[in-house]
This record gives sequence, C-alpha cells and structure tokens, in this order.
Amino acid sequence: MYRAMIDLDLDMRQYDCPFIDTTDDVDVAFSAVQWQLDTDAEKLETRLIAKGESAAALDQGLHELRTHPNMRDCYILTKRDNVAQIGTTIEQTNAMRAIQENDGYITGPFRIEDGRERWHVGFDDDDAEDRTLAELERHNDYEVEDRDQFGPTTLFDLLENSDSALRLLEGCRSLTETEQETFEVASKNGYYETPRETTLDELADHFDISKTAVSMNLRRSERKILKAALGAIEGMDDHDEL
Repeated sequence: MYRAMIDLDLDMRQYDCPFIDTTDDVDVAFSAVQWQLDTDAEKLETRLIAKGESAAALDQGLHELRTHPNMRDCYILTKRDNVAQIGTTIEQTNAMRAIQENDGYITGPFRIEDGRERWHVGFDDDDAEDRTLAELERHNDYEVEDRDQFGPTTLFDLLENSDSALRLLEGCRSLTETEQETFEVASKNGYYETPRETTLDELADHFDISKTAVSMNLRRSERKILKAALGAIEGMDDHDEL
C-alpha cells in the first residue's frame, strides 16, 4: 500500500513552554540545533542558539529561562556578545506529549520568537494527524501554515540533495538586507518578466536612490544567488554521477 508522509508547518503557542514564556517577556529568540525527547523521563534535551536584541537582553533571557518552573537544566556552551549556544532540559510539554502519543514526529528544527514557535511535524496517515491536531487545539494555540505530502521518491530526493539545498540557502542568506529588498521588489514588480513590467528608473523612484545604485544592488544580489544556484546544480550533478 502506497503511503505519503504528511508534513505540517505549525505556528504554535504552547502555554507551558519555557522558551515561549521567555520570548514573551524579553527580546530574545531561540533556534534549535539538536533535540532529543525522552518519553520515559518526560523531558526534552536540546541544544539551541539564543540571540538577544542586545547583550543585556540575552543575559536577561537566559536568567528568565533558568528560573522558569518547567526548566530542569540550562547551561551555556559558548557565548559572545548577544549570541550564545546553550544546552537545556525541559519538562515534556502538553504539545510534545500529544504529538508523541498520536504517532507523530518532529521533522525539522524549531524556532521561538515573540511568544510563538515554528514547528515542523510529520505523520504517516490522516487519522494520526487529525487526532493530534484535535488534542493540540484543546491545550494550545496554533495555525497550520503549510501542509505537504511526500512520497518515498520525493523524500529520497530531498535527503540525497540536502547539501545542494543548503548551498542555495546559504547563498540566499548571504544577501544584505538592501540587496534582498531590492531583488524582491524588482521580482514582484515584473522586472524579470518578458517584456519587463517595471524599469530601473521606476525602481530607483521606489527606493529614492539613483538608477546606478539600484542596478548595482540588483547585480550583487543576482551574482550571489546565481553562484549559489550553480553550486547547488554542481552538487546534484556530482551525486548523480556517483
């Protein structure tokens, strides 16, 4: 029997999570690097990157985290300015229990900021998904931001080409804020359509800068993205040859 894995992208607010409570009160964000759920001991061990709006905000956030009633252990691995790598052990939350008991599983890293958490959760069938979402709704606040279904072939392709995907992601992240905004506005306004739906002059007016400055910002962003895309393609070609 053919089955496709269901992958949900959830915007979640748990009411018993130390990380969410901390980001409610302090300008700090957490991104998971590694996690391990011990269902027998009802605890979650994590390695996270904590980033504060400032060094003072980071210190305050770590203090709030350590003193939270659902936090068992919180320690600093490395720290520099407003960024730290930390290790934590927290009590199993209601949402974790609901997902685990209904045969769900975490499929990707989670990020916590401004009192909300982005989760990636997988299920093997619709019934498991429905049971979990019904239980989550009773004790948490969430929205399904995206839902995909992957067959074995697609999953295999994603795993085999993860290095290429990472190269492309790193290339996109290398854009400065100005380069990213210029590229996005140009694309959304049809600059790359044939025929073009906007011009450099119109983009210059939009950003209130010179036509030359817009052109340079676009060229820099295009160069970075193209380099990343070519690197990703080369990685795919190398894998195909193997």
